[in-house]
Amino acid sequence: MHRRHFLQVAVATGVALGADRSGLAQKTVAEPAFWKLAPTPPMGWNSYDYYGATVTEAEFLANAQYQQRHLLPSGYQYAVVDYLWFDPSQATPPIAHHGPLAMDAFGRLLPAVNKFPSARHGAGFKPLADRTTALGLKFGIHIMRGIPRQAVAANTPIFGTHFTARQAANTTSTCSWNQDMYGVRGDSRAGQAYFNSLIRLYAAWGVTFIKCDDLSYPYHKDEIHALRRALSAFGPHMVLSTSPGPTPVSEGRDISHCANMWRIRNDCWDSWRIINNMIDLVAAWKNYVGPGHWADCDMLPLGRIGKDAVGGRRLTHLTMDEQRTVMTLWGIAPSPLIIGSKLTELDPWTLSLLTNREMLAINQDTLGTPGTRRHQQGLLEYWAKPLADGDVAVALFNRGPNNGQPITATFSAVGFAGKAVVRDIWNSTTLGEFTHQITLPVSSHGARLLRLRKAAM
Repeated sequence: MHRRHFLQVAVATGVALGADRSGLAQKTVAEPAFWKLAPTPPMGWNSYDYYGATVTEAEFLANAQYQQRHLLPSGYQYAVVDYLWFDPSQATPPIAHHGPLAMDAFGRLLPAVNKFPSARHGAGFKPLADRTTALGLKFGIHIMRGIPRQAVAANTPIFGTHFTARQAANTTSTCSWNQDMYGVRGDSRAGQAYFNSLIRLYAAWGVTFIKCDDLSYPYHKDEIHALRRALSAFGPHMVLSTSPGPTPVSEGRDISHCANMWRIRNDCWDSWRIINNMIDLVAAWKNYVGPGHWADCDMLPLGRIGKDAVGGRRLTHLTMDEQRTVMTLWGIAPSPLIIGSKLTELDPWTLSLLTNREMLAINQDTLGTPGTRRHQQGLLEYWAKPLADGDVAVALFNRGPNNGQPITATFSAVGFAGKAVVRDIWNSTTLGEFTHQITLPVSSHGARLLRLRKAAM
């Protein structure tokens, strides 16, 4: 539910980056300003699920151009360069340190020019961001939590301050699957200065979306708050996505006042076991979802995906019924819709799922109310989501092995009164007028997505 509660948050105010103090002031807010950046769940494309750590500038642009032509008209506006853009090697996880990373004199990572040639001569991601923006898209990047070990070893200065990398670093805090970084002492002035320097750089590049990894699980609260303060001061136009999950539900109030979207499980791949589990994870987050702050089910595991480290590049292993379940769940949750596949090889079936206008209208509904489970009996259940125009979206899920199982959704349980005209979203058909309830068969591992509208008197 979209909750209006007060939280003390620290925001950076009116202090130039050249100062050697953090300049933090306390401000009480009911709704953080950054919520306005994502009034509906963000939509876009991310390079990770197909390219892993190897995406190049040419590959990114090819996908961005496809995105402009075929997906931007449906609302998919963010294009995000993911993992290890700063590493000249073609490494894939699990990652050991492979050698020098591209980095400036102030300990800030830069795009590796062998992958991103336009980053030469210190240009960073600005040329690529400009080209992305020229397509009508918004440019985003993935970053790792912390400060490079390489910067700590060299004890680089922090841009515009008297602090150094060693003062900012927490060398006892490391990532279990990436050895490039140390944590940052987010509760220190040096740590805050480092985060400020990062966001100032990204703002100069034209970044509008940041996915920060190794942040949510374990939950690094001090660093999350320091990153939020830096964004509020120097990157107020940037959407913040935290990763990976599961983010602790006990931190729901905190993360919803720091990030626009946060992962609710580890990486989501094309396995029914993972998708089945995701249904329960979505249900657990219902109290912390609303305009500007969204529980994130992760990238959509559809189309041609798969890094070498997780089974090779391939078409999704999910059946068509399971793919409809994915889009139904992400749609009604509602979760951000971030595509992870190779866009230039999208098949018509996958493209039709991703661009279904009626599903997207439910996901992007301006009321922003979370979908909630209304009834569960064994492996059969149904969910409902009130919509801004008074309609109600209803999802039927058959999580079991038996095909064609009938599921009955009662109108009183989904919050609908009177006679309803029922629209079947995936079949693009109007089923007719119903009173009190509707019963429909649902395929094994499948879902039905409906929209209930009051019948004319």
